[in-house]
Formats: sequence, structure tokens, C-alpha cells
Amino acid sequence: MSDQLLIEIRVRPNSSRNKVGGTAGEPPRLIVAVQAPAVDGKANQAVIKELANAFDCRARDFTIVYGELGRDKRLLVSGDIEILEKRYLELQQTATLQQRLDL
Repeated sequence: MSDQLLIEIRVRPNSSRNKVGGTAGEPPRLIVAVQAPAVDGKANQAVIKELANAFDCRARDFTIVYGELGRDKRLLVSGDIEILEKRYLELQQTATLQQRLDL
């Protein structure tokens, strides 16, 4: 079965390393940290690449539908909806120690 899942993310450009996991904000958004700067769409390209790796999908399966120029984004992901939802929840629950201490 192929369908699309809408995910909400918060981008952290200029990070020390690329990472997908944890949540930020209200409502909770998946954190995507990338080393790329938020200039000329470089961060968006890096975000899609990292999400593709995290979801085990192709980069072309992701489409930014909201927030092209902001840190908070909404993306559509094409694929098996059950697998995508499960992975999305797993990634949201993966929080760093610092995020847990901030709660």
C-alpha cells in the first residue's frame, strides 16, 4: 500500500552534526539537525537527505509543503503509511540526554 504521511519538523541548521530525533515545540515537531547553513536552500536539501536516511526512503519521496523558508516545516512522505507512521513515532521518542534534562 502506498500513501502519503504529513510530518512536522523543526530544523536546526549549522549544527555540529547531522541528526534526526527527539521533539521540540508545541505541538511536538521532529527535530532535524543539519550542518548545512540556512542559505540558498542548502539546509532544506540536507534536511531531505537526512530524513530519507532516517526513514529508509528516497529523497524524492519527500516534498516540503509548508515552511520552505522557516525552521518549522511540514513535509509529505510517500510510501507505506504504516511503516512511515511507526518510524515517525520512533524518531520522535529518540531524545538526547540534554533534551530529557530540559523537560
